[in-house]
Amino acid sequence: MILLIEQIKVNLDATDEDIFEIAKVRISNTRTFSIVGDMHIFKRSVDARKKDDIKIVCTVCAEAESKKASIDSDYLLTKGIKIFTEDSFEIKCGKAPSVPPLVVGFGPAGMFCALILARAGYKPTVIERGSDIDTRVKDVEGFYANGRLNTDSNIQFGAGGAGTFSDGKLTTRINDSKCSFVLKTLCEHGAPEDIMYKAKPHIGTDKLRNVVKSIESEIIALGGRVIYNARLDSFDNGIAHTAKGDILYSDIILAIGHSARDTYKYLMGKGFAVEPKAFSVGVRVEHLQTDINEAMYGRYAEDKRLGAADYNVSYRKDGKGVYSFCMCPGGEVVAATSEEGGVVVNGMSVYARNGRNSNSAICVQVDKDDYGNDPALAIEFQRMLERNAFLAAGSDYSAPVQTLGDFYECKAVTEPTRIKPSYMDGKVKVCDINTVLPKFVCDYLKIGFNEFGKKIKGFNSSYVPITGVETRTSAPLRIMRDQRLYNAFMNPTVYPCGEGAGYAGGIMSAAVDGINVALAILNK
Repeated sequence: MILLIEQIKVNLDATDEDIFEIAKVRISNTRTFSIVGDMHIFKRSVDARKKDDIKIVCTVCAEAESKKASIDSDYLLTKGIKIFTEDSFEIKCGKAPSVPPLVVGFGPAGMFCALILARAGYKPTVIERGSDIDTRVKDVEGFYANGRLNTDSNIQFGAGGAGTFSDGKLTTRINDSKCSFVLKTLCEHGAPEDIMYKAKPHIGTDKLRNVVKSIESEIIALGGRVIYNARLDSFDNGIAHTAKGDILYSDIILAIGHSARDTYKYLMGKGFAVEPKAFSVGVRVEHLQTDINEAMYGRYAEDKRLGAADYNVSYRKDGKGVYSFCMCPGGEVVAATSEEGGVVVNGMSVYARNGRNSNSAICVQVDKDDYGNDPALAIEFQRMLERNAFLAAGSDYSAPVQTLGDFYECKAVTEPTRIKPSYMDGKVKVCDINTVLPKFVCDYLKIGFNEFGKKIKGFNSSYVPITGVETRTSAPLRIMRDQRLYNAFMNPTVYPCGEGAGYAGGIMSAAVDGINVALAILNK
C-alpha cells in the first residue's frame, strides 16, 4: 500500500531525511500502518507568502503495511495522509491497418499521438512542415543573424513544435491520469527527474531539444517514420499531398499547431466545421531577475535553494481579463513570427534559468465580438497586429519597445537603460505601442500593470520595458470534432488534435490530447 503524507512544511535548510522523519511520525501517530519500504519526495513546492519565513512544502510517498483489517480513510485525511492509487490507462487496439495513420505535426500532440500508435504496432507516418531539431536551430540562428525568415522552419514550426523554443513548462490545469504518463515518458527520454515532483516543473529549451530527438528515435525504432520539410498542402480520400510528395493514410491526425494559418484556410475552404473562439493578445514585459527574486522572496532573494522566482498574476474587470502568461524566469524574449512582414514575440528559458532578465506575456482577453465572430476574421485580427508591429519598428523584424512610463503617456521618447530588452539581442526600436495594439487592449494592459504593481514591488515601474506583440497565445479557432470519436464531423478518418485544433493549451494538455486521439484510433 502506498501512502501520501501531505503538507509537510519545513525550513529551507531541512534535508530530505528531516522531511522523512516528520512523515514517519505522522504515520506512527495513526497507529494504523508500519513502513515497509523506501520513502521519496512526491511533490515539492515553495510557500513564499511570508517573505521573512519562506517554507518548503512537501508530500512524501511511502510504502506501508496496514496493521488493521479496515482503514478509515476519512480519519487519515484529518492527519494529512491519504492512500495513493496510481491512475493508468489501458491501450486496447485492433489489427493495425495495412496503410499506416498519418500524423500531421510533430509538436507535443503529434509526438505523443505518434508514440502511442508506434508502441501499439501501427507504424505511423509523421510529417512536419519544419526541420529537424539541429537544422531548425540553424534556421532560427540564421534569422537572427541576417533577417531572412524561413516561413516553414522557425520558432513556430519544426521538430517539437513551438514549445521547443520556450521554457518547457509542464504545468497544466487539466486533471487527467495521463499527465503522469507524459511526465514519466519525458523522463525516460532524458528530461530532468525533478519534473516528477516539482509543483511547477519545467524542462528548459536546451534539454527539451534532446528529449524530442529521443522520442523521434523511439518512434522510428518501432517502425514509424518522421518526414521533415513536408508541409501538408491538401488531403482527400486517403491521400495527403505534401511538399515531399503524396502519402497514403488510413487516418489523418491534424496536430498542426496554432500558427498553421494556411491549413486553417484550406480546411475552411473544404467545408470543415470550424468555429471562432476567444484568445488573447498583448506584450512581453521584462524585469531584472534579481528584482523579481527580491519582490517574491525578500531576504531570501539570493538563496540558491529557491532558484529563480516566478509569478502568476491576473485581474478581471467588466467581464474581461488581463493576465500573465508563459512567465520565463531568467529567460529572453524571442522572435516568434512565422510569416513575412510580421513581428511576434514569445518567451524562452534554458533549464538553469540563469539569464539576466525575467519576462512574461501580459495579455488581454479577446472575445469573439472583438474581431467579428468569424474564424477568418480572428486570424486576420492577429495578422493585423503583427503587421502593425513590423511596420512601426522599421520593417526589418525589429520589435517595438516602450517603457511603461511612456506607454501610459502615449509617447515614445525613452530608451530602456536599466533593463535591456533581450529580443534578438536588442534589435528593438522605441515606438508607441498604443498605435500598434487596439485601444481596448492598451486600456486593459494599463489597468493590469497598475494592479500587478500592487502585488509585486516594482512590477509597473516607469522604466520597465514592454515589447510587442504577443499574438500566438492560443489558437483563435476550433476545428470541430465529435467528442466521443475524436473525429471531424462527417469524416471519420480526420482527427483534429492538440492546441492548434483548439483542444489544448500548453505542452502537457497537448500531449494528453494526442494520447486521447491515438487511443480513439486504436479502439476503432
